[in-house]
Amino acid sequence: MIGILVFPKFQLLDAAGPISAFEIAGRIAGDAPAIRVIARDAGEVASSSGVALMARGLRSVSGLETLIVVGGEGVRMAASCPRVQAFVRRAVRRGCRVASVCSGAYVLAESGVLDDRQATTHWRHTRHFLAAYPRVKLAPDRIFARDGNIWSSAGISAGIDLALAMIGEDYGEEIAQAAARQLVLYYRRSGGQSQFSSLLELKAPTGRFAALLGWAREHLDQPLTVDRLAEQAGMSARHFARAFIAETGATPSKAIERLRVDVAKQRVQESGEAIELIARSAGFGDPERMRRAFIRSFGQPPQAMRRTARGA
Repeated sequence: MIGILVFPKFQLLDAAGPISAFEIAGRIAGDAPAIRVIARDAGEVASSSGVALMARGLRSVSGLETLIVVGGEGVRMAASCPRVQAFVRRAVRRGCRVASVCSGAYVLAESGVLDDRQATTHWRHTRHFLAAYPRVKLAPDRIFARDGNIWSSAGISAGIDLALAMIGEDYGEEIAQAAARQLVLYYRRSGGQSQFSSLLELKAPTGRFAALLGWAREHLDQPLTVDRLAEQAGMSARHFARAFIAETGATPSKAIERLRVDVAKQRVQESGEAIELIARSAGFGDPERMRRAFIRSFGQPPQAMRRTARGA
């Protein structure tokens, strides 16, 4: 049985996305899972949009194999509820597969089940989450993360990515791919959250690391390790890495990769330079590394982007 834990002012798509993914996969496989919407108290629970779902109370639910905690405007109040926290901890102790969608990670963190585990959440919450839960090994650029039986996903639609990964585990890759096709989605989405986050502002960076990112853009052809970036910023490597993630929502290495692909993309699309030359001057070293970075960031290789830019 799959339980979807909601609360007043939850985000509707956080719940509806995984529900639909599991429903479609079950229909394709001919083995539909039982799905239950649950809440602290039984009855109608209104989402932030005003659309309500009918939920069962925590005490009436047993036999869960998967628990998915959604996010939304009301998540902080839900996360502070002792009954909800106890329910989540019991589920983890029983070996239940427990997951969060978007800011639902706050519920898991407040319950203590993310301590010393890798997790992710929406990029907008990175700074606060890092400060509030220092024991959580936050991976801010991940679409979803898994650490044992604890799963977590980034913002809203990433709950569907997480559900498809679970479907692959439950039903096999073929069913998961078929469900993704039915949903008209990529089964394994390329790229991380940094493609959607404030890291997009790196062309004209502002904030604490603006000068550093401007310097890095001028030295992309050089090795830009965390140690070198930290030295340039006048900080220890450990403190720099954590502060940088809190500021930008991405790791230093992801930020440098983003700078490199942005510069390389412009040259690929607007010049006739050889791909090999662009790869070296942008700091990738070789075309294959640049190709992989382009696929992660844009979903296609440099050659395809050049053909599209030329109308070929």
